[in-house]
Amino acid sequence: MEYNMQLLVVMITYMTLLILWGVYQGRKVKNSSDFAIAGRNLPGWVAALSERATGESSWALLGLPGAAYATGLLEIWTAIGCVAGIITAWALIAWRLRDEAEKYEIDTFTQYIAKRHGEVGKWIRIVGSFTIVFFFFFYVGAQFLGGGKTLHAMFEIKPQYGMLITAAIIIPYTIYGGFRSVVYTDVVQAIVMITTLVLGPIIGLIYVSNHPELFASNISEALRLAGPEYNTMTGAFTGFAAGVAIVGGFSWFFGYLGGQPQLSMRFMAIHNAKQAKRARNVGIVWTIVAYIGALTIGWLGIAIFGPTGLADREYVMPAVLLEIFPPAIAAVLITGAIAAMVSTADSLLILSATEFSENLMRERKDGDKTKKLIRHRIVTASLAVIALAIAYIAPADYIFTLVSYVWAGIGGTFSVVILLTLFWKRYHGRAVLLTIITGLVFTVIWIQTGMDEKVTSRMLTFFVALFAAVAGTYLIPKKQE
Repeated sequence: MEYNMQLLVVMITYMTLLILWGVYQGRKVKNSSDFAIAGRNLPGWVAALSERATGESSWALLGLPGAAYATGLLEIWTAIGCVAGIITAWALIAWRLRDEAEKYEIDTFTQYIAKRHGEVGKWIRIVGSFTIVFFFFFYVGAQFLGGGKTLHAMFEIKPQYGMLITAAIIIPYTIYGGFRSVVYTDVVQAIVMITTLVLGPIIGLIYVSNHPELFASNISEALRLAGPEYNTMTGAFTGFAAGVAIVGGFSWFFGYLGGQPQLSMRFMAIHNAKQAKRARNVGIVWTIVAYIGALTIGWLGIAIFGPTGLADREYVMPAVLLEIFPPAIAAVLITGAIAAMVSTADSLLILSATEFSENLMRERKDGDKTKKLIRHRIVTASLAVIALAIAYIAPADYIFTLVSYVWAGIGGTFSVVILLTLFWKRYHGRAVLLTIITGLVFTVIWIQTGMDEKVTSRMLTFFVALFAAVAGTYLIPKKQE
């Protein structure tokens, strides 16, 4: 009870300061471009930390350590896939998207694709934006659900009240400051996250080596004692099953190649080429350190609690931190993990709002940017209320099923669109539309028929969409402007 009270005090303080920081940054928003993309004027280190906080959020602090705790060395393939995808994105895609955003003066993700393929730009804006807004509605709703469940588990607050608390934290500064407020609050989250993922493993390794009464005194011994399914990179699978397990982990690579709009917008918002190089370096170093730390925390969980010592594997990070740190310090670090979900929720909300406002409510002639700013804020507030209502009304399993489409259906599909738009001059607008529709339809069918359990759609959607893109480019004539 004493620990819960400390955690509650730390969390209230942390969240209050976070909201105030977001509101302060929102004071610098003067027009719709500031609201939608921070005026494309972000310092490189800010863009990098925001992109990493948004891209990883609770995955790096809860999901990945939990998976490492449950599967041992097998989870290395997931880490390799993610890290390889992130490094590729920062090294080959980020600076190109930044240059393109400046060249075409864009404020949203689909606006860029539409301007690059202007012959059918209107339809690209409509189809692309509608797809993103629809699925991200449920994604935001899932973050509210996750916040409600976490607060219920930690403080026995009713999940419905927990969702309201989660929404109350992010909605005010997101409505007020838009993308700028979201980005600068992300920076705080990223710093707390990396602190947790550095200090946790270092102190944890020292702790287990000094406590022989635990399951094991080091990670190597813990994995060996846990059994062959933990101590090999194939999870004790052999033959085809081992290949499927490896491919399934590595398949996360394909979703990072420019196809996640909430991440690509950070690339587009970087101020200049010099800042883009700085962002690349910060983003890559943060990622490598964070993934090593996340895996290590999961394996430390095995050393401390044994492979079956925790009922819920995704609570291995809080459990390890509480074991190795005094309650006050653990409370600070765990609060960062809980707050990491905010980094995803506010980013998804502002992305959906700007896509809807700029592309689905597009006026024949854009008025002044001050009036558009008011419209952006009204749309953001409206979408936040709808997403919260969805979280209350829709069955949780239905919401999470739709969220499962995002990484493959959105990430895999739009990765193909972005890559070919950047690197293949022959790729044209009609082929873009075919790519988007094919990728999304395939993902929905593949997951709904249960085939995703056999071969993951995270990889297949990318290649199906790529086939449709190449075939469409050669077989469908380009529309003349």
